[in-house]
Amino acid sequence: MVSETAPSLRLVAYERVSTARQGRSGLGLEAQRKAIDDFAESRGARVIDRFTEVESGRRNDRPELDKALTLAKLTGATLVIAKLDRLSRNAAFLLTLRDSGVRFLAVDMPEANDLTVGIMALVAQQEREAISRRTKEALAAAKARGVKLGNPNGAAALRRAGKGGQALRTAVAVNSDDFAGTLKPIIAEIKKEGYASLRAIANELNQRGIRTRRGRRWHVSNVKSVLDRLPTD
Repeated sequence: MVSETAPSLRLVAYERVSTARQGRSGLGLEAQRKAIDDFAESRGARVIDRFTEVESGRRNDRPELDKALTLAKLTGATLVIAKLDRLSRNAAFLLTLRDSGVRFLAVDMPEANDLTVGIMALVAQQEREAISRRTKEALAAAKARGVKLGNPNGAAALRRAGKGGQALRTAVAVNSDDFAGTLKPIIAEIKKEGYASLRAIANELNQRGIRTRRGRRWHVSNVKSVLDRLPTD
């Protein structure tokens, strides 16, 4: 990947937002486009096309990136992204970029090259494995402390035992608080990675194979319920 600085430099812009709402509203997108446009102007370059990825929970599925890389190959243009550091934890993206054979520029790291991206991909892969291991260890530790992750003392079990009213509400609240406390460090880690919206957090929890207290997939409402039980730092 060779950096171009000639006035005839042609760029294919690739932008990424993490939710459909961000894609519709432009939240986060405007800053990326401004960074790319300012960079193009400073280099006397021309952006010949733009591709915007609205990322789902299936982060390895990047059709817009594939289109951007194909166009860059066909035209000999350079792929440009606003921030490489935001994607530095995504091994799939980095490996695709490294192996594409397409020249690229990152506005925030214009000196990045094949070696840089290759190292980032290895670090990202190790980090994902470490995150998975820490998640499993956190859940195992919670289980060892007696937290019932499968919710055997939930509403249905209490009703079968002939208990209800305040006893039922108290037991459910205690189980919910314990479960939220167990997830607190995991959610904090997810937020640190840049997944800030409820939907993005839900997608990431599903991606890691974590289930809700009732053993189901995560949705926005489940995440909100857990966050509402956590104290604000």
